Amino acid sequence: MPKEQGTKIVAQNKKARHDYHIEETWEAGLVLMGTEVKSLRQGRASLVDGFAEVENGEVWLLGVHIPEYSQGTWTNHSARRRRKLLLNRSEIARIERKITDKGYTIVPLSLYFKDGRAKVEIALARGKKAYDKRHTLAERQANREKVEAVQRRLKGHRD
Repeated sequence: MPKEQGTKIVAQNKKARHDYHIEETWEAGLVLMGTEVKSLRQGRASLVDGFAEVENGEVWLLGVHIPEYSQGTWTNHSARRRRKLLLNRSEIARIERKITDKGYTIVPLSLYFKDGRAKVEIALARGKKAYDKRHTLAERQANREKVEAVQRRLKGHRD
Protein backbone atom coordinates (compact mmCIF):
# COMPACT_ATOMS: atom_id res chain seq x y z
CA MET A 1 0.00 0.00 0.00
CA PRO A 2 1.50 3.40 -0.94
CA LYS A 3 2.38 5.79 1.85
CA GLU A 4 0.02 8.73 2.34
CA GLN A 5 1.33 12.16 1.43
CA GLY A 6 0.05 15.68 1.95
CA THR A 7 -2.45 16.92 4.51
CA LYS A 8 -6.08 15.94 5.02
CA ILE A 9 -8.01 18.20 7.38
CA VAL A 10 -10.37 16.30 9.68
CA ALA A 11 -11.75 19.12 11.86
CA GLN A 12 -11.27 22.85 12.36
CA ASN A 13 -12.17 25.07 15.28
CA LYS A 14 -13.44 28.23 13.56
CA LYS A 15 -15.02 29.44 16.79
CA ALA A 16 -11.57 29.65 18.44
CA ARG A 17 -10.41 32.31 15.96
CA HIS A 18 -13.58 34.27 16.72
CA ASP A 19 -13.37 33.96 20.51
CA TYR A 20 -9.61 34.35 21.04
CA HIS A 21 -6.63 36.47 20.02
CA ILE A 22 -4.18 33.90 18.65
CA GLU A 23 -0.62 34.65 19.84
CA GLU A 24 1.46 31.65 18.74
CA THR A 25 0.80 28.25 17.16
CA TRP A 26 2.47 24.82 17.32
CA GLU A 27 1.99 21.53 15.50
CA ALA A 28 1.79 18.55 17.84
CA GLY A 29 1.43 14.84 17.32
CA LEU A 30 -1.29 12.87 19.10
CA VAL A 31 -1.15 9.63 21.06
CA LEU A 32 -4.24 7.78 19.80
CA MET A 33 -5.79 4.33 20.02
CA GLY A 34 -6.46 2.36 16.83
CA THR A 35 -10.21 2.96 16.84
CA GLU A 36 -9.64 6.72 17.26
CA VAL A 37 -7.49 6.79 14.13
CA LYS A 38 -10.14 4.87 12.17
CA SER A 39 -12.83 7.26 13.37
CA LEU A 40 -10.69 10.25 12.36
CA ARG A 41 -10.05 8.75 8.93
CA GLN A 42 -13.84 8.74 8.46
CA GLY A 43 -13.66 12.52 9.05
CA ARG A 44 -15.45 12.55 12.40
CA ALA A 45 -14.24 14.86 15.19
CA SER A 46 -15.20 18.05 17.00
CA LEU A 47 -12.77 20.57 18.51
CA VAL A 48 -15.37 23.06 19.73
CA ASP A 49 -15.02 22.46 23.48
CA GLY A 50 -11.37 21.42 23.33
CA PHE A 51 -8.46 22.87 25.28
CA ALA A 52 -5.04 21.73 26.42
CA GLU A 53 -3.21 21.90 29.71
CA VAL A 54 0.35 21.29 30.87
CA GLU A 55 0.69 18.74 33.66
CA ASN A 56 3.98 17.32 35.00
CA GLY A 57 5.94 18.38 31.92
CA GLU A 58 3.41 16.86 29.51
CA VAL A 59 0.71 18.52 27.43
CA TRP A 60 -2.76 16.92 27.46
CA LEU A 61 -5.65 17.60 25.08
CA LEU A 62 -9.03 17.66 26.84
CA GLY A 63 -12.63 18.07 25.69
CA VAL A 64 -12.04 17.02 22.07
CA HIS A 65 -14.79 14.73 20.83
CA ILE A 66 -13.75 11.83 18.61
CA PRO A 67 -16.83 9.58 18.33
CA GLU A 68 -16.57 5.83 18.79
CA TYR A 69 -15.68 3.82 15.72
CA SER A 70 -18.87 2.27 14.35
CA GLN A 71 -17.29 -1.14 13.58
CA GLY A 72 -15.34 -1.18 16.87
CA THR A 73 -15.77 -3.87 19.48
CA TRP A 74 -15.13 -3.87 23.22
CA THR A 75 -11.74 -2.25 22.43
CA ASN A 76 -13.46 0.97 21.38
CA HIS A 77 -12.29 4.22 22.95
CA SER A 78 -14.08 6.76 25.12
CA ALA A 79 -15.24 9.72 23.02
CA ARG A 80 -13.92 12.53 25.28
CA ARG A 81 -10.87 10.97 26.90
CA ARG A 82 -7.62 12.81 27.66
CA ARG A 83 -5.10 12.56 24.83
CA LYS A 84 -1.39 13.18 25.18
CA LEU A 85 0.22 15.67 22.80
CA LEU A 86 3.71 15.04 21.46
CA LEU A 87 5.92 18.14 21.59
CA ASN A 88 9.61 18.83 22.14
CA ARG A 89 10.67 19.48 25.72
CA SER A 90 11.72 23.04 24.80
CA GLU A 91 8.30 23.72 23.24
CA ILE A 92 6.53 22.41 26.35
CA ALA A 93 8.71 24.59 28.60
CA ARG A 94 7.96 27.65 26.45
CA ILE A 95 4.22 26.93 26.53
CA GLU A 96 4.32 26.41 30.29
CA ARG A 97 6.09 29.75 30.81
CA LYS A 98 3.58 31.62 28.67
CA ILE A 99 0.54 29.95 30.26
CA THR A 100 1.51 31.17 33.71
CA ASP A 101 0.66 34.67 32.44
CA LYS A 102 -2.89 35.56 33.37
CA GLY A 103 -5.54 35.10 30.70
CA TYR A 104 -3.72 32.71 28.38
CA THR A 105 -5.06 29.31 27.37
CA ILE A 106 -4.17 26.61 24.84
CA VAL A 107 -6.84 25.87 22.25
CA PRO A 108 -6.81 23.39 19.35
CA LEU A 109 -7.28 25.07 15.97
CA SER A 110 -7.32 22.10 13.62
CA LEU A 111 -6.96 18.33 13.55
CA TYR A 112 -5.50 16.77 10.44
CA PHE A 113 -3.43 13.96 8.93
CA LYS A 114 0.01 14.96 7.66
CA ASP A 115 1.80 12.24 5.69
CA GLY A 116 -0.42 9.63 7.34
CA ARG A 117 0.14 10.80 10.94
CA ALA A 118 -2.51 12.51 13.07
CA LYS A 119 -1.52 16.06 14.04
CA VAL A 120 -3.21 18.87 15.91
CA GLU A 121 -2.46 22.57 15.59
CA ILE A 122 -2.61 24.18 19.01
CA ALA A 123 -2.44 27.88 19.78
CA LEU A 124 -1.59 30.07 22.72
CA ALA A 125 -4.63 32.33 22.93
CA ARG A 126 -6.03 35.16 25.00
CA GLY A 127 -9.81 35.53 25.27
CA LYS A 128 -11.53 38.36 23.41
CA LYS A 129 -14.00 40.67 25.05
CA ALA A 130 -17.43 41.24 23.49
CA TYR A 131 -16.41 44.63 22.08
CA ASP A 132 -13.32 43.05 20.46
CA LYS A 133 -15.56 40.56 18.67
CA ARG A 134 -17.83 43.37 17.44
CA HIS A 135 -14.82 45.36 16.27
CA THR A 136 -13.45 42.35 14.36
CA LEU A 137 -16.83 41.77 12.66
CA ALA A 138 -17.16 45.45 11.73
CA GLU A 139 -13.62 45.50 10.32
CA ARG A 140 -14.29 42.38 8.24
CA GLN A 141 -17.56 43.89 6.91
CA ALA A 142 -15.79 47.17 6.00
CA ASN A 143 -13.08 45.27 4.10
CA ARG A 144 -15.72 43.24 2.26
CA GLU A 145 -17.59 46.41 1.22
CA LYS A 146 -14.33 48.03 0.09
CA VAL A 147 -13.49 45.06 -2.14
CA GLU A 148 -17.00 45.02 -3.61
CA ALA A 149 -16.81 48.77 -4.38
CA VAL A 150 -13.49 48.32 -6.19
CA GLN A 151 -14.90 45.42 -8.19
CA ARG A 152 -17.96 47.49 -9.16
CA ARG A 153 -15.71 50.35 -10.33
CA LEU A 154 -13.58 47.95 -12.38
CA LYS A 155 -16.70 46.63 -14.14
CA GLY A 156 -17.70 50.20 -15.01
CA HIS A 157 -20.70 50.55 -12.70
CA ARG A 158 -21.36 53.83 -10.94
CA ASP A 159 -21.93 53.86 -7.16
